[in-house]
Amino acid sequence: MEWFTADGYWLSRLVFQRALAAVYLVAFLGAALQFRALIGERGMLPVPRYVARVPFRAAPSLFQLHYSDRFFAGCAWAGCAVSAALLAGVDGLLPLGAAMALWLVPWVLYQSVVNVGQTWYAFGWESLLLEVGFLAVFLAGDDVGPPVLVLFLLRWVLFRVEFGAGLIKMRGDACWRRLTCLYFHHETQPMPGPLSWFFHRLPGPLHRVEAAANHVTQLAVPFLLFTPQPVATGAACLMVVTQLWLVLSGNFSWLNWLTVVLALSAVDFRLFLGDAANPPTHLAAAPLWYEVLVIAVTVALLGLSHRPARNMLSRRQVMNTSFDPLHLVNTYGAFGSVSRVRQEVVIEGTADDTPRRDSEWREYEFKGKPGDPRHWPRQFAPYHLRLDWLMWFAGLSPAYARAWFGPLVERLLEGDRDTLRLLRRCPFPDRPPRYVRARLYRYRYTTWRELRATGACWERTYVREFLPPTRLDAVRGREQERG
Repeated sequence: MEWFTADGYWLSRLVFQRALAAVYLVAFLGAALQFRALIGERGMLPVPRYVARVPFRAAPSLFQLHYSDRFFAGCAWAGCAVSAALLAGVDGLLPLGAAMALWLVPWVLYQSVVNVGQTWYAFGWESLLLEVGFLAVFLAGDDVGPPVLVLFLLRWVLFRVEFGAGLIKMRGDACWRRLTCLYFHHETQPMPGPLSWFFHRLPGPLHRVEAAANHVTQLAVPFLLFTPQPVATGAACLMVVTQLWLVLSGNFSWLNWLTVVLALSAVDFRLFLGDAANPPTHLAAAPLWYEVLVIAVTVALLGLSHRPARNMLSRRQVMNTSFDPLHLVNTYGAFGSVSRVRQEVVIEGTADDTPRRDSEWREYEFKGKPGDPRHWPRQFAPYHLRLDWLMWFAGLSPAYARAWFGPLVERLLEGDRDTLRLLRRCPFPDRPPRYVRARLYRYRYTTWRELRATGACWERTYVREFLPPTRLDAVRGREQERG
């Protein structure tokens, strides 16, 4: 079938595949380095306890069949190795079927991680990576042109990411309709970056321009993805620019980068590179089995799309939700409401046998979460600091931390090495503290004058106690009652 492939998009496919492999590599690296403290056998939310109560059909995963920390580590590092191989272009050296099988490996492995990751993996970009990774399996190897249907499905994902995010904003917080949300967002976002202070200090009218441009990019531009070239390329490039602006202004894991990757799949590079972007002459006709498979998958995914589409158009729209256990077609969105005030949970410990008013309380410092007001935020995205993100949610409401905060305190009191590796600095390098407490502070960015005078980018004010001074035996007793 001559219509089946779009040979002119061979470079778009190549760029998309290599960039997606890089995102996979970052995701698997984060899983390998963080899992023991989060979901390991002695983690805060252990996988064995989870799979004992959740059936396979609800959360398909290799770890439903067998779990050990060694097995998980092997799968995570295997995912890193396969991702690195795909990044290097090994799939281009393989026949079509073998290339598809190689792309299937990281999808199966990461699906297995997400489906047992619980709260630590309950982010929209996990489902987005799985949905996009599944489509990548059917983009074929270098010897066949990219299928039109898969390119269309990638644009359908990008449309839902952008349009869904735009709708959730317009239906949610009124500040989006008044164009004032960015008066607060750069200060209250989950994990600020090194430039977030400067973005927050932009003039108010420019913040309104930011919000208006966001609405245009998310509510109008996505429809242009389905128009002829060069309009579709122009729409994709606008999305890339918007996402790079978000990359500069905060740390949103790989969400922005994966959206950029999706947008690049819609770009016709011949518009920029001319003959240099023409397809190679060795592209062969797609075999019949491959055409039948791609058509069947397309029909199935379009059938599964009806629930995300209905949700997107519903007045009760929910964001970042999967409607099937394999995360094949999902709904997306972010910041339907914007916090006006930033509250952070600060964890401290003391070596005193009995806490007193004059006890020395030393603060645990996180890698990305605001803590010491003089510590300037660093850039971590696309790497995902999962504990830091959940600490932001804990500052919004203790309910977000109910399942894992007690185990976190327990491991700090034990001096657990895997947990301490997730932190920037442990104030008790020789022996664990006798007591740990948590206090809630309100954080705000300093002004230009305050920054020059103190060198601190944050100013914080004590709000209330989050957790009273707690000993190891007390927190263990509470966890035993819950477990």
